[in-house]
Amino acid sequence: MDLMEMTGAILAYGEICDHCLGRMVGKRSFGLSNDQRGNALRVSYALSHDVPFHPHEGTCWICQEVFISTEEWARKIVTELEGIEYRTFLIGTRVPPLMAESEEMVWSDLSLSSPEPLKSEMNREVGKAVSRLTGKEADLAYPDILAILDLSTGKVEIQVNPLFFYGRYRKLERGIPQTHWDCRECRGAGCERCHFTGKMYQDSVEELIGRPAIELCAAEAAVLHGAGREDIDARMIGTGRPFVMELVRPFRRSIDLKVLEEAINGSASGRVEVSLERWTRRGEVETIKSDKGHKKYRILVEIEGPLSLYELQSALKALKGATIYQRTPQRVAHRRADKVRERHATEISYLGEEEDGYVLEVTGEAGLYIKELISGDNGRTRPSLTEILQRPARVSRLDVVQVERTREE
Repeated sequence: MDLMEMTGAILAYGEICDHCLGRMVGKRSFGLSNDQRGNALRVSYALSHDVPFHPHEGTCWICQEVFISTEEWARKIVTELEGIEYRTFLIGTRVPPLMAESEEMVWSDLSLSSPEPLKSEMNREVGKAVSRLTGKEADLAYPDILAILDLSTGKVEIQVNPLFFYGRYRKLERGIPQTHWDCRECRGAGCERCHFTGKMYQDSVEELIGRPAIELCAAEAAVLHGAGREDIDARMIGTGRPFVMELVRPFRRSIDLKVLEEAINGSASGRVEVSLERWTRRGEVETIKSDKGHKKYRILVEIEGPLSLYELQSALKALKGATIYQRTPQRVAHRRADKVRERHATEISYLGEEEDGYVLEVTGEAGLYIKELISGDNGRTRPSLTEILQRPARVSRLDVVQVERTREE
């Protein structure tokens, strides 16, 4: 079917606007807008068939004249965005089923190969109008704001996309979990056990970093995504743990990162300290959570009975580089799959002795359970320091001193 034959077949369906007519070949490269293309097709058809030219009049049977209202839709969006800071935006459109079915029927009946969907043109035309009114730019990949037009109801829905920043945190106080824990008794509802807070622990690293960020960015919530996590009773010192903080529905986005860092460190002084490096995007969340970099720990180990330094160093030498088989530890079995994992302690060395035990430094692969490497966890981790020494050993103090990243976003 040639272009003029196709045009005649489309016009035979009923009254159609220039936008919808032009969209039937919208993906062809004519260098025209759809309404210009539609008008040109209408004129060309009249000339080629020596029939009177009839401009579009009445109501389009496909779109119901929705394109007349693009400026009105743009003004609605601008009104809804009052009070929200943004640099870029994207328009989305929910098309009523009848409109979608109508245009798809024509595509199917005439086997059209290059039509553009109504929603695509609506997104583009309203987007151009919003840009004229606000001076902001559309961004198809990473918009700050998504405005969704519902053609059935005439309403606009605004989605404020999250804001992300990357940094490293140091946890200076033991007894703080990385993220918020709901109370096990009431599941967050509030009860006597949790003093009606709904929380197992009063604070978390997530909350200590998130609260100042929420306030500065006028966000609804903050979610911490860490490169692994340390135990509640462990400190995270040294170079700190990499993390990405996700701010949910932020109304302010142009925050100076140094100001944010100072606000967090001032609020969480002596408990958590951050070094913020950059604003980032959602993709780094997956990168950071799947990173398999090595971790370095400094631990204090208590060992029953008298022990020579030679015995200890011989045992450490046996553990270094050995394949460690670790069945999911009993202490985390309630939230982790029960399986046996193979890990390695790439470095393990003796640093000195304190009154309560021996100070060791261990570098291990991601996922190596350090406490169980020492205690053996009743035989669930093999080999272990307890097994090699043939006497009970346990970690009484643990600090994470380095978390490597194998790749950056």
